[in-house]
This record gives sequence, structure tokens and C-alpha cells, in this order.
Amino acid sequence: MNKVMFGRFIPGHSWVHRLDPRAKLVLSFLYIAVVFFANDFWTYLIMTVLLLASVVASAIPLRVYIRGLMPLFWLMIFTVLIQVFFGAGGHVYWQWGWLVVSQNGLNSAGLILMRFVLIILISTILTFTTEPLEIADGIESLLSPLRKFHFPVATLALMLSLALRFVPTLMDEAEKIMNAQRSRGVDFGAGGLRQRIKTIVPILIPLFVNAFNRAIEISTAMEARGYQDGENRTKYRQLKWHRLDTVSLVIYVVSLSAVIGLRYFS
Repeated sequence: MNKVMFGRFIPGHSWVHRLDPRAKLVLSFLYIAVVFFANDFWTYLIMTVLLLASVVASAIPLRVYIRGLMPLFWLMIFTVLIQVFFGAGGHVYWQWGWLVVSQNGLNSAGLILMRFVLIILISTILTFTTEPLEIADGIESLLSPLRKFHFPVATLALMLSLALRFVPTLMDEAEKIMNAQRSRGVDFGAGGLRQRIKTIVPILIPLFVNAFNRAIEISTAMEARGYQDGENRTKYRQLKWHRLDTVSLVIYVVSLSAVIGLRYFS
């Protein structure tokens, strides 16, 4: 649980840390969208180089990002195996009954794995270098045109910021509950699958109870401080777009345009 890095903010003064949260949100969404256009070695090479450049610019060691991938390791392996054994077409390398390892299956597995890793890492860069309140302000600013259609932009931004803020807290609490259960003799690795599922129940119940209690405490604290979700609210921190944001946006747009160009014109 304590290896889950998504949602954690790591303070710093790097290039990426200094970017406007709106710029980082736009760049992340653009990157994720263009990931699905990559389909060969050169397009994925551009995406990987762009991602590694962003990691270097964040001044956070690569091993920290890799550690954030570890909790999703088995999910990635499961997804890859599904593609390997059920992707039909092309030359067949191995077959046993209904299990087939073919050329198209291996290609699909490689593409899915690359997309999985790239999307997780670019999302992790966003959360590592941006405070939850800044993410909320950026989302609220980007979605502000929807206010004309009476869309609750401020409420949505608040919900997202609270969710991101308390993901690490929930993971830490789950780890504490598991340690408390271990001290009482619970072995989470013993028994079969059914037995292991049963041992998870004593974790989930107090975890959900603590989450609901924390939600009540937060709502009470917000009401006590006079919080109102309205149009007349002011902000202490005002978002400002700088030249650094423009330069980053141009670099991303040029690189991602090259990916789309290679996809359709090569």
C-alpha cells in the first residue's frame, strides 16, 4: 500500500513544478490522447523520449516513478497475457488447445503494455509536481466556459481535489490497519484465494468507516469556515500563464504532431 505513488505531491522547484497547472493538465490530456495514435517503433520512440524529458525536467529520480508502477505490475502482466493468448492473426509461434501465441498477439501485447506504462507515468508526473489545490484550480479554470450552461464547475473541481488529496491518506490508513491485523495474528498470505478474500474484509470495513468519518469532519470544517460553492468566491492564489508554459506547450504540440504525422503519412 505504501508503494502507491499516484496522488502524492513531491515539493520541488523544477521546470515542471513551476508550470501553470492549466498547462500541465492540457499537456497531460494531449499526451494521453496521442498515445493511442502511436502504433510503431518511431512513434513510440518519440512518446518515450518526450516522457523521459519530462521526467528529467521534474527533477524527481526515475526510480521513484518506477516504484509507482510496481503496485500495478500484476495488472499489467494480466493485461499483456490476455493480449498474447487471445490476439489472433499473423504467424503462429505456439499453440496448445485454445491458447495461441501469434505475431499479432505479441504486437498487441507490446502496444498495450507501452500505452499502459506511458499513461501511468505521465499522470504520475502531473500529481508529483502539482498540489491538489492547484489541480482543482486548473480544472476549474479550464472548465469555466461550462458555467454558461449552469454546469457545477467549482463543485467538480473540489471533488477531484479532495479525491486526489486523500488517495495517499487512504493507502497509509490501509497499511496501518493491515499492520494492526498482523499484530493480532492475521496472515494475509496464507490459504487459498477464498481465504485471502476473507482476510481483506477486516481491512475494508474500518477503512470505509474512517473514510466516511473523515468526509463528515471535512464537511463540518468547511461549513465552520463559511465555505460556499458560488460564483462570488475569490482566490488567494491567482493562476498566471508564463512564457515557460508557452514553450512547454509548443514542444509538446510539435512532438505530438510528429507522432500523428508518422501515423498517417508514413
